[in-house]
Amino acid sequence: MATGLDHGLKRVVWQRLKDTIIADCRKSEAWKILILDPFTTKLFSSCCKMSDLMSEKITIVEDLYKSREPVPEMKAIYLMTPTAKCVDAFIADFKLKPKYKAAYVYFTDYCPDDLFNNMKLYCAKHIRVCKEISISFLPQEAQVFTCDNPGAFRSIYSPHSQDKRKTLETLADQLVTLCATLDEYPGVRYKKDTNMENAKCLAELVDEKLSKYYEMDDSGKKKGKTQAQLLILERGFDPVSPILHELTYQAMAYDLIAIESDTYKYKSKDGSEKEALLNEEDMLWVKLRHMHIAEHLIASIHYFLLYILFLNVKLFHYFQITISGLSQLMKKMPLFRKQVKTVHLNLTEDCMNYFQKNVEKLCKAEQDLAVGSDVDGVKVKDPMRTLLPVLLHPYSIHDKIRAVLLYIFSLSGTTEENLSKLIQHVKIEDEREYIENWKELGVPIISTPSFFSRKPNRRDRSHEEKYNLSRWTPVIKDVMEDAVENKLDTREWPHQSECPTAWNGSGAVSARQKHKASSQDDRRSGSRLIIFVIGGISHSEMRCAYEVTQAVKSCEVIIGSSHIVTPTSLLEDIKALSKGPMETFTIDERSNA
Repeated sequence: MATGLDHGLKRVVWQRLKDTIIADCRKSEAWKILILDPFTTKLFSSCCKMSDLMSEKITIVEDLYKSREPVPEMKAIYLMTPTAKCVDAFIADFKLKPKYKAAYVYFTDYCPDDLFNNMKLYCAKHIRVCKEISISFLPQEAQVFTCDNPGAFRSIYSPHSQDKRKTLETLADQLVTLCATLDEYPGVRYKKDTNMENAKCLAELVDEKLSKYYEMDDSGKKKGKTQAQLLILERGFDPVSPILHELTYQAMAYDLIAIESDTYKYKSKDGSEKEALLNEEDMLWVKLRHMHIAEHLIASIHYFLLYILFLNVKLFHYFQITISGLSQLMKKMPLFRKQVKTVHLNLTEDCMNYFQKNVEKLCKAEQDLAVGSDVDGVKVKDPMRTLLPVLLHPYSIHDKIRAVLLYIFSLSGTTEENLSKLIQHVKIEDEREYIENWKELGVPIISTPSFFSRKPNRRDRSHEEKYNLSRWTPVIKDVMEDAVENKLDTREWPHQSECPTAWNGSGAVSARQKHKASSQDDRRSGSRLIIFVIGGISHSEMRCAYEVTQAVKSCEVIIGSSHIVTPTSLLEDIKALSKGPMETFTIDERSNA
């Protein structure tokens, strides 16, 4: 396995796949074919490489839905989601003339009886193994998972949705398989919201399904609660973090650069088009992704300090240089270009180009609106004075929308009259949904005399060193630290079910104390905090899971959602909530059992 995959969720998932599917394969010395649907293709791709499969005597990987040549002398392994489409495709391979010598069938989750019986009716004599392996989530990173379902946002929050309950059922099933893969039976809590019921509903579903799952354990024994907590909350709990311009490397890149499916496209020196996958196989990416862009540049450049001195740059000037200056310095250093990995040099330069053009000026206004005070700690008394320069500058419409939203969030809503003026100023009269539809997430956009908004109490971070343009801390980090220290208010975070009382005595300490476990496995011997955000997580929130885990002695924080959002994708999702009636949910039809 690649070094970058030898830790965290990806390793856990790969080990589980080996202990189930691969272990069955080892009983037969013959080479086999692996047949996957779109979801399970992503699952395997996320945690192993073709060389890993080859070493386990899997000769080729095929697409379940595509036409395939029969190979009657070979056995086939099927890993698929338990949907009618997958089962029908499997049956078609054996119903008339078998394409393969035999079939080893594995489902990612519980297979409904009707599908199982249909498969048994036509293919029983060809099936050697049929199992449910309970992995219906994707390990995105070492401490990040997704349900691979961006469509869940519209299904849950659109006023026209016809399948909200079914979507929540599906997410609950996927969360159960996450817990099963981690061998955890957590206590479940949710963020109480007077306007929204989705977190409460999902918490009830997960707790019920976990109870049923562990009642049917293969060992025949009912599993007791483990030292883990699962917290469920909604996207509307912190609308600020996914809208701000972030200046840490990963968040900045995904916000400013067109990165699709984690693939960064760029031009090399000779003008040829190149692609690079930004994942944990690239250990430099793992090292740099959570660094502030200034730290990232300095960390890269300090190796060339002697070269800088050679260029007769005074040492004191080096330490006072601006971010823009560092970027210019990079461009003037031929040795730097030769010795630093080209992909990260290109990506950093792309980020800095955007930063210098627009983002640097935007960040100060955004931070003042988000934090509620300026760099000197002086309270922002008139947010409109902070917003106005942004509206008068020729920024992009999306950037202006983000600033307007931060202004509205800072006031917990504005008047109808003021909102109309802002929309006219940004020139989005025909696209008001970018702003108005936040109400579907329970975020106040229009304030009323009877409306009382209680802003969350934030942890005191005045002692923490911060960059002037990066003073905001995602609310999820407060939640993580409070949970680890057992300080979550039970009135705001009711227990759907409780974990053992030993949670607070499990070695978890303040996330601000710089204790570090000796290894990732040491943390696993302690407690786990699993956080699920309904409606998407941002890269800055993903970073918080790593920061808190690194700061705490024996608690691993894992964060997940239906999908990962960028400011642009979230705004488009928000806008789309006004579209007509939803189609029936078909992305991942799983059993409601």
